[in-house]
Amino acid sequence: MTLKNLKLIFQAATVFIGTIVGAGLASGQEITQFFSTYGFSSFYGLLLCAVFYIIISSIIVSISLKYDLNSYTDFITLVSPGFFGKITDYLTSFFLISGAAIILAGSGALLYQHFGIPRLVGVFLMAGIALITLLNDTKGLIAINSIIVPSLTTIIITIFVLYLLFSKDTISMDYMKQVPVYKNLIIDKQWIISSLVYAGFNMLSCSGVLVPISKEIKNKRLIISGLTIGALVLTLLAFLINSMLMANIPEIFKYEIPLLFVASKFISLMQILLLCIIWCEMFSTEVSDIYSVGKTLENKYNIPYKRGVILILLIALPISQIGFKQLITFLYPGFGIVSLVFIAQCIGFYFKMNKVKK
Repeated sequence: MTLKNLKLIFQAATVFIGTIVGAGLASGQEITQFFSTYGFSSFYGLLLCAVFYIIISSIIVSISLKYDLNSYTDFITLVSPGFFGKITDYLTSFFLISGAAIILAGSGALLYQHFGIPRLVGVFLMAGIALITLLNDTKGLIAINSIIVPSLTTIIITIFVLYLLFSKDTISMDYMKQVPVYKNLIIDKQWIISSLVYAGFNMLSCSGVLVPISKEIKNKRLIISGLTIGALVLTLLAFLINSMLMANIPEIFKYEIPLLFVASKFISLMQILLLCIIWCEMFSTEVSDIYSVGKTLENKYNIPYKRGVILILLIALPISQIGFKQLITFLYPGFGIVSLVFIAQCIGFYFKMNKVKK
Protein backbone atom coordinates (compact mmCIF):
# COMPACT_ATOMS: atom_id res chain seq x y z
CA MET A 1 0.00 0.00 0.00
CA THR A 2 1.66 3.21 -1.18
CA LEU A 3 1.44 6.57 0.56
CA LYS A 4 -0.62 7.89 -2.36
CA ASN A 5 -3.17 5.07 -1.93
CA LEU A 6 -3.41 5.69 1.84
CA LYS A 7 -4.04 9.36 1.09
CA LEU A 8 -6.87 8.46 -1.31
CA ILE A 9 -8.45 6.13 1.30
CA PHE A 10 -8.22 8.91 3.89
CA GLN A 11 -9.82 11.38 1.47
CA ALA A 12 -12.71 9.02 0.65
CA ALA A 13 -13.30 8.37 4.38
CA THR A 14 -13.26 12.05 5.37
CA VAL A 15 -15.48 13.18 2.48
CA PHE A 16 -18.01 10.45 3.43
CA ILE A 17 -17.99 11.43 7.12
CA GLY A 18 -18.04 15.14 6.37
CA THR A 19 -21.01 14.83 4.01
CA ILE A 20 -23.16 12.82 6.43
CA VAL A 21 -22.21 14.58 9.68
CA GLY A 22 -23.44 17.99 8.58
CA ALA A 23 -25.58 20.35 10.60
CA GLY A 24 -28.00 17.83 12.07
CA LEU A 25 -25.56 15.23 13.38
CA ALA A 26 -22.78 17.58 14.51
CA SER A 27 -25.30 19.68 16.45
CA GLY A 28 -26.90 16.60 18.02
CA GLN A 29 -30.33 17.47 16.58
CA GLU A 30 -30.55 14.48 14.19
CA ILE A 31 -29.31 12.00 16.79
CA THR A 32 -31.85 13.38 19.29
CA GLN A 33 -34.82 13.07 16.91
CA PHE A 34 -33.99 9.78 15.19
CA PHE A 35 -32.20 7.86 17.97
CA SER A 36 -31.93 9.21 21.54
CA THR A 37 -35.71 9.52 21.91
CA TYR A 38 -35.95 5.69 21.52
CA GLY A 39 -33.91 5.02 24.66
CA PHE A 40 -31.35 2.19 24.76
CA SER A 41 -32.61 0.74 21.44
CA SER A 42 -31.01 3.77 19.76
CA PHE A 43 -27.59 2.07 19.98
CA TYR A 44 -28.89 -0.92 17.98
CA GLY A 45 -30.26 1.59 15.46
CA LEU A 46 -26.82 3.16 15.03
CA LEU A 47 -25.25 -0.27 14.38
CA LEU A 48 -27.93 -0.93 11.77
CA CYS A 49 -26.99 2.38 10.10
CA ALA A 50 -23.31 1.37 9.96
CA VAL A 51 -24.10 -1.88 8.10
CA PHE A 52 -26.47 0.02 5.79
CA TYR A 53 -23.83 2.68 4.98
CA ILE A 54 -21.14 0.14 4.09
CA ILE A 55 -23.39 -2.00 1.85
CA ILE A 56 -25.21 0.82 0.03
CA SER A 57 -22.15 3.04 -0.50
CA SER A 58 -20.30 0.03 -2.00
CA ILE A 59 -23.24 -0.55 -4.37
CA ILE A 60 -23.35 3.14 -5.42
CA VAL A 61 -19.58 3.17 -6.10
CA SER A 62 -19.68 -0.11 -8.07
CA ILE A 63 -22.50 1.14 -10.32
CA SER A 64 -20.87 4.59 -10.75
CA LEU A 65 -17.51 3.13 -11.84
CA LYS A 66 -18.98 0.48 -14.16
CA TYR A 67 -21.09 3.03 -16.07
CA ASP A 68 -18.63 5.97 -15.73
CA LEU A 69 -21.26 8.29 -14.21
CA ASN A 70 -20.72 12.02 -13.58
CA SER A 71 -23.46 13.08 -11.14
CA TYR A 72 -26.26 11.76 -8.92
CA THR A 73 -28.75 12.63 -11.71
CA ASP A 74 -26.91 10.22 -14.06
CA PHE A 75 -27.01 7.64 -11.28
CA ILE A 76 -30.75 8.04 -10.60
CA THR A 77 -31.63 8.02 -14.34
CA LEU A 78 -29.65 4.79 -14.83
CA VAL A 79 -31.04 2.92 -11.82
CA SER A 80 -34.62 4.20 -12.09
CA PRO A 81 -35.28 5.42 -15.66
CA GLY A 82 -39.08 5.64 -15.32
CA PHE A 83 -41.47 8.10 -13.68
CA PHE A 84 -40.30 7.31 -10.13
CA GLY A 85 -36.71 8.01 -11.16
CA LYS A 86 -37.65 11.48 -12.38
CA ILE A 87 -39.54 12.16 -9.14
CA THR A 88 -36.54 10.93 -7.10
CA ASP A 89 -34.18 13.10 -9.16
CA TYR A 90 -36.23 16.26 -8.60
CA LEU A 91 -36.78 15.42 -4.92
CA THR A 92 -33.05 14.77 -4.41
CA SER A 93 -32.19 18.15 -5.89
CA PHE A 94 -34.91 19.76 -3.75
CA PHE A 95 -33.68 18.08 -0.56
CA LEU A 96 -30.03 18.89 -1.25
CA ILE A 97 -31.01 22.55 -1.66
CA SER A 98 -33.18 22.23 1.47
CA GLY A 99 -30.18 20.63 3.20
CA ALA A 100 -28.14 23.69 2.28
CA ALA A 101 -30.95 25.85 3.73
CA ILE A 102 -30.99 23.74 6.93
CA ILE A 103 -27.27 24.35 7.38
CA LEU A 104 -27.64 28.10 6.83
CA ALA A 105 -30.37 28.04 9.50
CA GLY A 106 -28.11 25.91 11.73
CA SER A 107 -25.29 28.43 11.45
CA GLY A 108 -27.70 31.18 12.54
CA ALA A 109 -29.02 29.04 15.43
CA LEU A 110 -25.51 28.11 16.60
CA LEU A 111 -24.22 31.68 16.88
CA TYR A 112 -27.53 32.87 18.36
CA GLN A 113 -27.63 30.14 21.06
CA HIS A 114 -24.08 30.77 22.27
CA PHE A 115 -23.38 34.44 21.58
CA GLY A 116 -26.85 35.97 21.09
CA ILE A 117 -25.78 37.19 17.63
CA PRO A 118 -28.76 37.78 15.27
CA ARG A 119 -29.48 34.63 13.24
CA LEU A 120 -29.14 36.41 9.89
CA VAL A 121 -25.49 37.20 10.65
CA GLY A 122 -24.73 33.47 11.02
CA VAL A 123 -26.72 32.68 7.86
CA PHE A 124 -24.85 35.19 5.66
CA LEU A 125 -21.46 34.31 7.18
CA MET A 126 -21.97 30.65 6.18
CA ALA A 127 -23.27 31.57 2.71
CA GLY A 128 -20.35 33.90 1.97
CA ILE A 129 -17.54 31.53 3.00
CA ALA A 130 -19.25 28.55 1.28
CA LEU A 131 -19.45 30.53 -1.97
CA ILE A 132 -15.71 31.32 -1.91
CA THR A 133 -14.83 27.65 -1.29
CA LEU A 134 -17.24 26.29 -3.92
CA LEU A 135 -15.62 28.36 -6.64
CA ASN A 136 -12.53 26.12 -6.16
CA ASP A 137 -14.48 23.03 -7.35
CA THR A 138 -13.70 19.51 -5.96
CA LYS A 139 -10.29 20.41 -4.51
CA GLY A 140 -11.95 22.71 -2.01
CA LEU A 141 -14.32 19.94 -0.87
CA ILE A 142 -11.56 17.38 -0.25
CA ALA A 143 -9.29 19.91 1.50
CA ILE A 144 -12.04 21.01 3.91
CA ASN A 145 -13.00 17.48 5.00
CA SER A 146 -9.37 16.39 5.39
CA ILE A 147 -8.97 19.03 8.12
CA ILE A 148 -12.41 19.22 9.74
CA VAL A 149 -13.21 15.51 10.18
CA PRO A 150 -10.11 14.63 12.29
CA SER A 151 -10.71 17.79 14.37
CA LEU A 152 -14.36 16.86 15.00
CA THR A 153 -13.38 13.30 15.98
CA THR A 154 -10.77 14.59 18.45
CA ILE A 155 -13.16 17.09 20.09
CA ILE A 156 -16.06 14.60 20.45
CA ILE A 157 -13.76 11.95 21.98
CA THR A 158 -12.28 14.56 24.37
CA ILE A 159 -15.74 15.67 25.59
CA PHE A 160 -16.77 12.02 26.03
CA VAL A 161 -13.63 11.32 28.10
CA LEU A 162 -14.44 14.37 30.28
CA TYR A 163 -17.91 12.91 30.79
CA LEU A 164 -16.39 9.58 31.83
CA LEU A 165 -14.13 11.38 34.33
CA PHE A 166 -16.68 13.78 35.85
CA SER A 167 -20.15 12.30 35.19
CA LYS A 168 -19.53 8.58 34.90
CA ASP A 169 -22.79 7.67 36.70
CA THR A 170 -24.96 9.17 33.97
CA ILE A 171 -22.83 7.76 31.13
CA SER A 172 -22.85 4.17 32.46
CA MET A 173 -24.57 1.24 30.70
CA ASP A 174 -26.98 0.76 33.63
CA TYR A 175 -28.09 4.40 33.44
CA MET A 176 -28.56 4.23 29.64
CA LYS A 177 -30.80 1.16 29.96
CA GLN A 178 -33.08 3.10 32.31
CA VAL A 179 -33.58 6.10 29.98
CA PRO A 180 -37.26 6.02 28.92
CA VAL A 181 -38.59 6.27 25.35
CA TYR A 182 -39.63 9.86 24.53
CA LYS A 183 -41.48 9.03 21.34
CA ASN A 184 -45.13 8.31 20.49
CA LEU A 185 -44.79 4.72 19.30
CA ILE A 186 -47.10 3.80 16.42
CA ILE A 187 -45.65 0.30 15.86
CA ASP A 188 -43.45 -2.14 17.76
CA LYS A 189 -39.67 -1.79 17.10
CA GLN A 190 -40.24 1.67 15.61
CA TRP A 191 -36.54 2.44 16.15
CA ILE A 192 -35.75 0.16 13.17
CA ILE A 193 -37.92 2.29 10.84
CA SER A 194 -36.43 5.49 12.27
CA SER A 195 -32.86 4.20 11.75
CA LEU A 196 -33.53 3.08 8.16
CA VAL A 197 -35.24 6.37 7.26
CA TYR A 198 -32.24 8.25 8.69
CA ALA A 199 -29.70 6.04 6.88
CA GLY A 200 -31.76 6.20 3.66
CA PHE A 201 -31.79 9.97 3.27
CA ASN A 202 -28.13 10.17 4.24
CA MET A 203 -27.12 7.68 1.55
CA LEU A 204 -29.16 9.28 -1.24
CA SER A 205 -27.82 12.72 -0.26
CA CYS A 206 -24.33 11.23 -0.12
CA SER A 207 -24.68 9.85 -3.67
CA GLY A 208 -24.29 13.44 -4.82
CA VAL A 209 -20.67 13.29 -3.62
CA LEU A 210 -19.96 9.54 -4.01
CA VAL A 211 -20.54 9.58 -7.78
CA PRO A 212 -18.08 12.43 -8.64
CA ILE A 213 -15.53 11.21 -6.05
CA SER A 214 -15.67 7.71 -7.63
CA LYS A 215 -14.97 9.28 -11.03
CA GLU A 216 -12.02 11.21 -9.59
CA ILE A 217 -10.33 8.40 -7.58
CA LYS A 218 -11.37 5.59 -10.02
CA ASN A 219 -9.98 2.74 -7.86
CA LYS A 220 -12.93 0.71 -6.50
CA ARG A 221 -10.93 -1.09 -3.77
CA LEU A 222 -9.48 2.15 -2.40
CA ILE A 223 -12.82 4.00 -2.46
CA ILE A 224 -14.73 1.19 -0.71
CA SER A 225 -11.92 0.81 1.88
CA GLY A 226 -12.18 4.53 2.60
CA LEU A 227 -15.99 4.46 2.80
CA THR A 228 -15.93 1.45 5.17
CA ILE A 229 -13.47 3.24 7.49
CA GLY A 230 -15.62 6.37 7.20
CA ALA A 231 -18.79 4.45 8.14
CA LEU A 232 -17.11 2.88 11.21
CA VAL A 233 -15.67 6.21 12.45
CA LEU A 234 -19.04 7.87 11.85
CA THR A 235 -20.78 5.16 13.91
CA LEU A 236 -18.26 5.60 16.75
CA LEU A 237 -18.91 9.37 16.79
CA ALA A 238 -22.68 8.81 16.72
CA PHE A 239 -22.37 6.33 19.65
CA LEU A 240 -20.45 8.89 21.73
CA ILE A 241 -22.84 11.74 20.85
CA ASN A 242 -25.89 9.57 21.57
CA SER A 243 -24.46 8.53 24.97
CA MET A 244 -23.93 12.16 26.00
CA LEU A 245 -27.35 13.25 24.74
CA MET A 246 -29.11 10.41 26.58
CA ALA A 247 -27.28 11.42 29.76
CA ASN A 248 -28.96 14.86 29.42
CA ILE A 249 -32.52 13.86 28.49
CA PRO A 250 -35.00 15.63 28.78
CA GLU A 251 -33.06 18.93 29.11
CA ILE A 252 -31.68 18.65 25.55
CA PHE A 253 -35.18 19.02 24.06
CA LYS A 254 -35.13 22.75 24.90
CA TYR A 255 -32.17 23.51 22.60
CA GLU A 256 -31.72 23.73 18.82
CA ILE A 257 -28.05 22.73 19.28
CA PRO A 258 -28.26 20.05 22.03
CA LEU A 259 -24.58 19.05 21.83
CA LEU A 260 -23.53 22.60 22.67
CA PHE A 261 -25.63 22.37 25.84
CA VAL A 262 -23.84 19.11 26.71
CA ALA A 263 -20.43 20.80 26.31
CA SER A 264 -21.51 23.75 28.49
CA LYS A 265 -21.01 21.53 31.58
CA PHE A 266 -17.25 21.72 31.08
CA ILE A 267 -14.66 24.48 30.71
CA SER A 268 -15.67 27.27 28.34
CA LEU A 269 -12.68 26.51 26.07
CA MET A 270 -14.18 23.09 25.30
CA GLN A 271 -17.51 24.70 24.45
CA ILE A 272 -15.84 27.23 22.12
CA LEU A 273 -13.83 24.46 20.41
CA LEU A 274 -16.98 22.38 19.91
CA LEU A 275 -18.84 25.41 18.58
CA CYS A 276 -16.08 25.99 16.01
CA ILE A 277 -16.07 22.33 14.97
CA ILE A 278 -19.88 22.14 14.68
CA TRP A 279 -19.83 25.26 12.52
CA CYS A 280 -17.04 23.84 10.36
CA GLU A 281 -18.90 20.53 9.96
CA MET A 282 -22.02 22.42 8.94
CA PHE A 283 -19.85 24.28 6.47
CA SER A 284 -18.43 21.01 5.10
CA THR A 285 -21.89 19.63 4.34
CA GLU A 286 -23.06 22.98 2.97
CA VAL A 287 -20.25 22.79 0.43
CA SER A 288 -21.01 19.09 -0.36
CA ASP A 289 -24.75 19.70 -0.92
CA ILE A 290 -24.33 22.76 -3.13
CA TYR A 291 -21.45 21.12 -5.04
CA SER A 292 -23.69 18.11 -5.84
CA VAL A 293 -26.54 20.23 -7.22
CA GLY A 294 -24.10 22.59 -8.99
CA LYS A 295 -22.50 19.69 -10.88
CA THR A 296 -25.94 18.35 -11.85
CA LEU A 297 -27.05 21.75 -13.19
CA GLU A 298 -23.82 21.87 -15.21
CA ASN A 299 -24.09 18.34 -16.67
CA LYS A 300 -27.86 18.20 -17.23
CA TYR A 301 -28.93 21.77 -18.00
CA ASN A 302 -25.63 23.27 -19.26
CA ILE A 303 -25.74 25.93 -16.52
CA PRO A 304 -22.12 26.94 -15.78
CA TYR A 305 -21.00 25.49 -12.43
CA LYS A 306 -20.19 28.86 -10.81
CA ARG A 307 -23.48 30.43 -11.90
CA GLY A 308 -25.35 27.34 -10.61
CA VAL A 309 -23.69 27.64 -7.19
CA ILE A 310 -24.83 31.27 -6.86
CA LEU A 311 -28.37 30.31 -7.97
CA ILE A 312 -28.59 27.50 -5.37
CA LEU A 313 -27.49 29.83 -2.56
CA LEU A 314 -30.08 32.42 -3.61
CA ILE A 315 -32.81 29.73 -3.37
CA ALA A 316 -31.52 28.32 -0.05
CA LEU A 317 -31.32 31.69 1.75
CA PRO A 318 -35.10 32.34 2.04
CA ILE A 319 -35.84 28.66 2.92
CA SER A 320 -33.36 28.92 5.83
CA GLN A 321 -35.66 31.43 7.55
CA ILE A 322 -38.15 28.64 8.41
CA GLY A 323 -35.83 27.56 11.26
CA PHE A 324 -33.24 24.83 11.93
CA LYS A 325 -35.21 22.41 14.15
CA GLN A 326 -38.43 22.79 12.12
CA LEU A 327 -36.67 22.01 8.81
CA ILE A 328 -35.07 18.82 10.20
CA THR A 329 -38.36 17.68 11.79
CA PHE A 330 -40.48 18.01 8.64
CA LEU A 331 -38.13 17.54 5.68
CA TYR A 332 -35.91 14.62 6.69
CA PRO A 333 -38.53 11.87 7.31
CA GLY A 334 -40.27 12.49 3.95
CA PHE A 335 -37.01 12.39 2.05
CA GLY A 336 -35.97 9.27 3.98
CA ILE A 337 -39.03 7.30 2.84
CA VAL A 338 -38.46 8.25 -0.84
CA SER A 339 -34.78 7.33 -0.41
CA LEU A 340 -35.58 3.84 0.89
CA VAL A 341 -37.73 3.05 -2.15
CA PHE A 342 -34.94 4.23 -4.46
CA ILE A 343 -32.27 2.31 -2.53
CA ALA A 344 -34.33 -0.88 -2.92
CA GLN A 345 -34.17 -0.19 -6.71
CA CYS A 346 -30.37 0.29 -6.44
CA ILE A 347 -29.97 -3.11 -4.78
CA GLY A 348 -32.12 -4.75 -7.49
CA PHE A 349 -30.12 -3.01 -10.26
CA TYR A 350 -26.80 -4.04 -8.67
CA PHE A 351 -27.73 -7.75 -8.58
CA LYS A 352 -29.07 -7.56 -12.14
CA MET A 353 -25.81 -5.88 -13.23
CA ASN A 354 -23.70 -8.65 -11.65
CA LYS A 355 -25.93 -11.34 -13.17
CA VAL A 356 -25.37 -9.90 -16.66
CA LYS A 357 -21.60 -9.78 -15.99
CA LYS A 358 -21.57 -13.53 -15.28
